[in-house]
Amino acid sequence: MAPRTRLSTSVLLTCAAIGVATGALQAGAGALSAPVSATAPILYGLVLGVHVLPGVVAQELLRRPWVALITHLIAALVASAVVPLWIGRYIGTALLIGGLQELIAATSRYRRWDAWRFFLSAVIVGAVIAAAIWFAADVTRFPVWGQIVYVALFVVGPVAWTAVGLAIGRALRRAGIARRSQG
Repeated sequence: MAPRTRLSTSVLLTCAAIGVATGALQAGAGALSAPVSATAPILYGLVLGVHVLPGVVAQELLRRPWVALITHLIAALVASAVVPLWIGRYIGTALLIGGLQELIAATSRYRRWDAWRFFLSAVIVGAVIAAAIWFAADVTRFPVWGQIVYVALFVVGPVAWTAVGLAIGRALRRAGIARRSQG
């Protein structure tokens, strides 16, 4: 039997807290995007990888349906408050990444929370974003080695940030936050 999908107030408040914290990080990453793109564009994937954080922390901590998507949307609204011009980007990214994270979790009917599942999600997110950015950023302007590194860092970024998110989620779980967010 799949877990209940009704979310308690405490679960929603926990999603909100994670969303606010990670939304602030996303706004910071947004501020870094232009300078990184201008000075070291090959590193852009590492900066964008931070966008996996809301869902990873929420799912690792709460282990419930819909928490990744809800947390991503809250993070997007927080980041959009800092950079209102990018609201479409933040909401679109939240729907894409949060949706992919929910889809991967749904394949196990929200019963399996092994680390490999989170990393699989990160690789898929990185590949999808790399494919989209490939055309938008005209990656073919780089030499072949640069193209390979550019795409690889779009996968490495989400994987690295997923490791950070899992560590945060586990630390919050050890601190008893998950027990307070039941229902």
